[in-house]
Amino acid sequence: MPHPVIVRPIRRSDLAAWTPLWDGYNAFYGRSGPTALPEEITRTTWERFFDEGEPVHALVAESGGALLGLAHYLFHRNTTAIGLNCYLQDLFTAEAARGRGVGKALIEAVYAQARQAGSPRVYWHTHHTNATAMRLYDQVAEHSGFVVYRKLF
Repeated sequence: MPHPVIVRPIRRSDLAAWTPLWDGYNAFYGRSGPTALPEEITRTTWERFFDEGEPVHALVAESGGALLGLAHYLFHRNTTAIGLNCYLQDLFTAEAARGRGVGKALIEAVYAQARQAGSPRVYWHTHHTNATAMRLYDQVAEHSGFVVYRKLF
């Protein structure tokens, strides 16, 4: 019988197990090899999780002592609400753990953190080709209909 999936805040001792998940997430979005994130970004992101002054947070899903997934989220102000909004920036489940409810558990845990912080909403983006994830997202949230534009510098 498989061990239950537990979602918890990340710990400093998770670095070695978190790194392959982070790398897998970035590879999924084409940020590997020559287009990989600079190591400085990974180090800075990691440190932000443990800085009380930062609005960036991390949860991990664990089962039987192994990390199966991650969720990174942040709180920010918004011009249309008094409370802080919660942006689920990164969500990733290890390939071997997919289909076990890990992604849903991580999203639900972010929802709980947002409610605890008094946030009126949680939102996120995904690429339109990410059909597998969108099947889950359609079960746990509503598609806002918004299209994202960006300009990189």
